[in-house]
Amino acid sequence: MSFIAFLRDGPVATITLNRPDRRNAINTPMAEEIEAALDEIESDESIRIGILRANTIGDKPVFCSGYDLSSGAGPDHGGFTERGGFAGLTHRDRTKPLIASVDGFAVAGGFEIVLSCDLIVASPRSSFGLAEVKWNLVAAAGGIFRLTRIIGRPMAMDVLLTGSPLPAERAYQLGLVSRLGDDVDGLAKELAATIAGNAPLAVRLTRGGVATGEYLDDAAAFAYSDSLAAAVTTSQDAAEGVQAFLEKRQPVWTGR
Repeated sequence: MSFIAFLRDGPVATITLNRPDRRNAINTPMAEEIEAALDEIESDESIRIGILRANTIGDKPVFCSGYDLSSGAGPDHGGFTERGGFAGLTHRDRTKPLIASVDGFAVAGGFEIVLSCDLIVASPRSSFGLAEVKWNLVAAAGGIFRLTRIIGRPMAMDVLLTGSPLPAERAYQLGLVSRLGDDVDGLAKELAATIAGNAPLAVRLTRGGVATGEYLDDAAAFAYSDSLAAAVTTSQDAAEGVQAFLEKRQPVWTGR
């Protein structure tokens, strides 16, 4: 792969954006490589969780500056895949958790990539921004609605309409970032290892329940939760979990 690096470490797979000389801007080949990496994560049962990070350079690191403007303007000129949307990710239907490990600026489409992940960890020197209004553009790769869902309408309006950056500390206070620290990759790996150690079927269904449940009213959400619980309790891993508890040992999960 030319524009990303893909590394497997047991049940954890790491995708690294690898165009630091271009501020990790997304073009079509890079989007296709990201999509291919996500395909591998989804299809390989031994991989339970993914991390999305970036190689950066200089004193002002950039996680991702968004769309590679040298490719032209708009989705017809690149940076998108038919199935995954921008960066092969923003429209992607996934089942396994994905952690964004952010060290530096995540702006425009770069922030929308981060918002497409399930969890965000960041370093204190990071910041997030959707400054599209400054250039007569709209954050159309999920930024408008995903940011609003996470931090609420008033703060999202502030960020989106002013185009001002959101520092990592403030993002942490607002609940956008779940963990904040200087060793951001270490934080991401620690979080990934904890999640990967849990029952993979329950993790996938719980992730899906969160993603779907926020759109449902209470009655529908309870019915949906009941269906997830039924799928878990009738699985092979349910018996393994009980047996491991009785035998005072770590369970050996199969994901079935």
